[in-house]
Amino acid sequence: MPRLLATNRGSATVEQTGLFLLLAAAFSGLLALSLLSGSPPGRELGQRLANRIACGPRALETCNQHPAVSAYGWPVARLVRQMAPLPMARPGPDDTNLVPVDFRYCQRPSCAVPQAGERGLRLTTANRRITAYTEVLDRRGTGGTIDITYWLYRPSLGWEKLVKRAGRADLEAASSTRVLLGDSPNLVPLEILPGRNHYSLPPGDEAPWRWKLRSTSNGRST
Repeated sequence: MPRLLATNRGSATVEQTGLFLLLAAAFSGLLALSLLSGSPPGRELGQRLANRIACGPRALETCNQHPAVSAYGWPVARLVRQMAPLPMARPGPDDTNLVPVDFRYCQRPSCAVPQAGERGLRLTTANRRITAYTEVLDRRGTGGTIDITYWLYRPSLGWEKLVKRAGRADLEAASSTRVLLGDSPNLVPLEILPGRNHYSLPPGDEAPWRWKLRSTSNGRST
């Protein structure tokens, strides 16, 4: 009787097929999310995938930490949060008050109008979060200060630049400050913002920091 030769060539197990389908579904979901966000899809998608892969073997709380911690480390992130400016409204071209917003999701005055009451310290009438972009220059290595720049964007009013300087005493004073994702203003570190130099903005709202910032390579993005 001829002997049958067992072979696995050209076959796939149920587990391999399931894993392939799971990865395909995850990739499709990330692609759809990237396209819907309105941001440059190539770099954003690559950064999201890198974050998911890097977060796999880590503790969950590390992957869900505030972007400021990813950009600057815990001590400076606490300082950046403590010294963050209050979300002040400024009158727009038609005298309607406008608050700083995330330019990736709001570039019209109509979505930068604060809500009434205390909710107006956190959200606009379009449910956009009040946002401050951050930039940090740490000169402690040469005996200098920590310079924190807060960039505030109000559609039709352009950008407002606020610079605050801190020393070691300020850093110690901020050591107990909490850095929470839900705090206002929402802090977005420019150093790890994917594609930051390639976003389109309305005429007159050109970002003054464009092409002037160095990226922080840490495997994380905002």
